[in-house]
Amino acid sequence: MTGRKLIKAAVGFLLSVGASFGAVVAVFQRGWFGDLLGVSATGPVISFLPVILMAVLFGLAMDYEVFLVSRMREEYVHGAAPREAVVTGARHAARVVVAAALIMFSVFASFVTIEDVIVKAIALGLAVGILVDAFLVRMTLVPAVLALLGRSAWWLPRWLDRALPDLDVEGARLGSAPTAPAREPVAASPVG
Repeated sequence: MTGRKLIKAAVGFLLSVGASFGAVVAVFQRGWFGDLLGVSATGPVISFLPVILMAVLFGLAMDYEVFLVSRMREEYVHGAAPREAVVTGARHAARVVVAAALIMFSVFASFVTIEDVIVKAIALGLAVGILVDAFLVRMTLVPAVLALLGRSAWWLPRWLDRALPDLDVEGARLGSAPTAPAREPVAASPVG
């Protein structure tokens, strides 16, 4: 992953974490929408909440990033123009990301109905963080940034390309692999 992609992934993750922390602070410290979510009293959030939110959101955010960007990279490696690779890759990978995000959102949102304030705060933070990360960051900002970067989004310094193992995850060599010459059928010899 080049420096540009690392910066893009890190900034996207920070946006998701910021939205998640913001939702928790708004509801559980400021009291916004507290009546709607069943929060009777406001106060400080628990000390380990940021650690849990950041760990879970990081794992999910990088999953969504890998689903989307690897599919875009596959299109680019197989000869698509940079912008076309982003559009086609996003179109194909979007179904997986939407399904995964909606499943995880539903799981965490269901815990918001629990009476325990600690579980409720963690669940709300994760539900909001997943929605923001999947739909705003990964499926909107990431393709936009990659489309703006064009061919340079997929550029890798030559020294780094030589240092990294060549795994060919995208199957770039499948289309260019030499094929074995066709064998001529062997005539059956008469038995006798």
